[in-house]
Amino acid sequence: MAAVGILGGAGLVGLGIRGDKPGAAVPLAGTFGTTAAAQATPKPTPTGPTAAQLAAVERAKRVKALDAALKKYAATAPEFSVSVLDKKTGQRYSYRGTETYETASVVKVQVLACLLLTAQGDDRDLTGTELSLARRMIRLSDNDATTSLFSRLGRAPAIQSCDRRLGLTQTKVNGSWGLTRTTVNDQVKLLSQLVAKTSPLDADSRKLAFTLMSTVDEGQDWGVPAVAKAGETTTVKNGWLARSADNNLWIINTVGRVTGAGTDVSIAVLSHNNTSMSSGITVVQKVAKLTRQYLKY
Repeated sequence: MAAVGILGGAGLVGLGIRGDKPGAAVPLAGTFGTTAAAQATPKPTPTGPTAAQLAAVERAKRVKALDAALKKYAATAPEFSVSVLDKKTGQRYSYRGTETYETASVVKVQVLACLLLTAQGDDRDLTGTELSLARRMIRLSDNDATTSLFSRLGRAPAIQSCDRRLGLTQTKVNGSWGLTRTTVNDQVKLLSQLVAKTSPLDADSRKLAFTLMSTVDEGQDWGVPAVAKAGETTTVKNGWLARSADNNLWIINTVGRVTGAGTDVSIAVLSHNNTSMSSGITVVQKVAKLTRQYLKY
């Protein structure tokens, strides 16, 4: 009997190992097998920085490098400020962005914007005379045309009111319009209002401003356009003035926009105390080119 019991037990254990089907193995009672799902569970991996975080780090490096390059150049050049607004990313770079400078003829963009806002308010197109004056003012930088429009609009108080509508907070319009004081930050804000769909300027006004500023006289096609690559489109308005109050040193300013495949930036460079017009042009173009070199827009 004892022998039978042992054999029977042995038979039961053997059956348990094989399972119901020949060759199939099952775990013994009281043991726990590793399931396929558990074996397939991946081990956790560390989470890296997001694309946005990496872009922010790269942007910070570029800004730091540009700050250093401009500071180095400023040690050997007349005083200048620069601001760049990237429409695609919404990012703005400024070097001495809140320093004020006399506008010289770049104020003519403010006069144009005010003319367009005024006509919109009257629900009308520009008159033939207004359009002719605007063309001369922007394309040729004609001072008499500017003075005429400045007076027709209501002089400094009217332009200042338009500036407020356009969001300019660091610009003070002067009765002698060329001595209006502004900052590069305000100037790129104005440039952005010439293209933004949310601007107080309607689509027709924005289109006219673009047409005039993209077709300036060849002799005035310097400054911002110097940074453009082949195939890109530019708009520009420059200002230049030798100030007797500053021992005939020159104010040289340039404001405008560069657009193309992957690029849509507004740039403003303001400078003074230049020894000549040509040397001042060299300064503002060098500064504008440095922003492109380091920001890589």
